Amino acid sequence: MTEIEEHPSKLSPAATEFILHWGNLGGQWGVNRSVAQIHALLFISDRPLHAEEIAEMLGLARSNVSNSIKELIGWRLIERVPLLGDRRDHFSAEKDIWEMVTRIAAGRKAREVDPAEAALKACVARAAHDPQLSGDAKARLADMLDFVTTMSRWHDQMLEVPKPALMRLIKLGAGVTKLINWRPGKGKDAG
Repeated sequence: MTEIEEHPSKLSPAATEFILHWGNLGGQWGVNRSVAQIHALLFISDRPLHAEEIAEMLGLARSNVSNSIKELIGWRLIERVPLLGDRRDHFSAEKDIWEMVTRIAAGRKAREVDPAEAALKACVARAAHDPQLSGDAKARLADMLDFVTTMSRWHDQMLEVPKPALMRLIKLGAGVTKLINWRPGKGKDAG
């Protein structure tokens, strides 16, 4: 049983369920469960909360809350909100789904994709002058670099698309394949 389940009276059942599920999803995405739960709490909260409230509501240690808040601020998913008459820091989460997802994607790209692309560039450059590496292996490395570079560029271009246009594109779903004249069964490179 998690700490939040031990303190059900502090949160509504729906809030508790969301926070628990978001915490579990965070774990699957490589994010500390406490970080994800704090984000979930601040996301659904109608007002900014201070660290002591967060710790009490979620049944977490104050030090855990402080470290988690630092991480969430680093991801730009929450911000400090000053309140008149209260010297404590209060925190509020980004409420715009698109902005939140964009910030997460940009952060993951910077932490994961960009270093992978740099490493692959170095590997491809080194492989070009490595007589012990077969031509096929060199081609596979070059293909991997091309794929990562293409996806990285696509990510950056998608961030420049206005949100309403991007939403229309996403809602097209499989219908977008009509725009590129692709049909299942035409082959993997057909188009």
